[in-house]
Order: sequence, then structure tokens, then C-alpha cells
Amino acid sequence: MPKQPAATIQLEAYEDGVNYCGIAKVQLPSIVYPCVTIAGTGMMGNMEVPLYGMVDNMTTKIDWLSPTGDAVRLATPDKHMIELREAEEYWDTEQTEVGIWANKYVMIVRPKSFDPGGRAPMGAADANGEYVVYYFAGYRDGKQLWEVDKRNMKCVIMDKDYMADIRKALGK
Repeated sequence: MPKQPAATIQLEAYEDGVNYCGIAKVQLPSIVYPCVTIAGTGMMGNMEVPLYGMVDNMTTKIDWLSPTGDAVRLATPDKHMIELREAEEYWDTEQTEVGIWANKYVMIVRPKSFDPGGRAPMGAADANGEYVVYYFAGYRDGKQLWEVDKRNMKCVIMDKDYMADIRKALGK
């Protein structure tokens, strides 16, 4: 593989793609497939089976520098679209050059909790919010890597929609 990731150079968060959200640190949601345990004749004990295309609850956490402005706006019990724009450095091992990938993450969320954090002299606040994620997509240089849309039953990873056959079986 000629291009090796190095580090995130910069990351900016926006609400609705236009409102800059200020200084924050973001924990992206995990994509977890729910499992069932099956057992019966012809099997040796129990076997865990991930459900095809299904995705468990997703959450994201944002640590804010201050419990004002953007942190409070995203604490309103409404739906919010958050867009993270990232400049990630990579090393091209064949050309021995450095390059930048333009990554983007899009989430549709609703707040789950808001913590204004603690205060201390000569220290930044440790405010944070946790958000339920209904939609989560990731892009590199404009190419979609994944899209999980829980309300529309889509689980697309590397251009394959793993819920397409399920929607078809349901007549959708």
C-alpha cells in the first residue's frame, strides 16, 4: 500500500454544514452489529451470529472547551446535523512525499446528556455532551466509505448496501 496514514492535522466541527462549532474533541460512534446466540442439533454448543446489516445503538461524545454557545445550542432536544471536516496527513511510500486526505464525517444526532463540567483557575473547562446518532457517514477525498441510516434501513459499507435485500424482502 503506497499511502500510509500519519496523523490528523486539523479537525473542524460544523452544525448544518455552515455554523462553525468552536473548539471541541469528538469521539466518533462505533458501528456495532447486534448478535443473537443460537444453539441446537448439529452444532457444538452455542454460536454467536451477528445480524446481517443491522446496527446497534450509536452514540458520539463531544468534549467542549467551554459550556457556552455551541455546546448549549447542541444541547437543545432537537435533531442536529454535525459535520466534521478533517485534514489527515499521509506518507506516500513510493514517491516519498507527504500528502493530505480530506476526510469528512456526517452525523444526525439528538442530545442524550449535557455536562457543563468543572471549573478551576488557569484551566480549561471540561464540558461535554453525549448524543444519540441516527445517521453516520464517512468520506475520504469525496468518496463515501460508509453510511449507516437507521431510520431508512441503510447500512452501506464500501459501496455495498447490506440492508438492500432485507428491504426487498419486506417489499420496500
